[in-house]
Amino acid sequence: MKYTRLSKEQFEELQQEFINFLATQSISANEWEEIKQQKPETAEEELDVFSDLIWEGVLEQVTYLEHFSPNQMYLFHISQEEIDLIAVTVGNKAIDITTREGYQWLQKNIMEDSVNLFTSTKAISPDRNKDIFALIHQGAVITKGELFEYFDLIVNT
Repeated sequence: MKYTRLSKEQFEELQQEFINFLATQSISANEWEEIKQQKPETAEEELDVFSDLIWEGVLEQVTYLEHFSPNQMYLFHISQEEIDLIAVTVGNKAIDITTREGYQWLQKNIMEDSVNLFTSTKAISPDRNKDIFALIHQGAVITKGELFEYFDLIVNT
């Protein structure tokens, strides 16, 4: 398995896709029930293969990720060749940017000495999806990139 198995809830949401996946392998609903009962290891392998296929499809589409902690924000823009990072750190420990109030404070005080902005660019490895998955596994979430674009304007003006 290249990534991680989907959760029970994710499998439930993707039930029709999983049925279609089994159908592409000529496995009917009755045969699937039989496999689960008589060959649980084969059923586990099928779940893993399906999970990896879903992850591959999702990861191919990722362009932006965000990762927040109380005093840091990491914003990623991912192309086919590289990952651009904008990191925001707040030195004032009383400010928690994961809260609405803390984030509003950051917006108003972006030029304050206790706020640091860093940028970095890193080449993507030959396995782009694995790089993205590693960031997600560490807590990053997929976004549409509004925050990256907002802070990119601040950094580049």
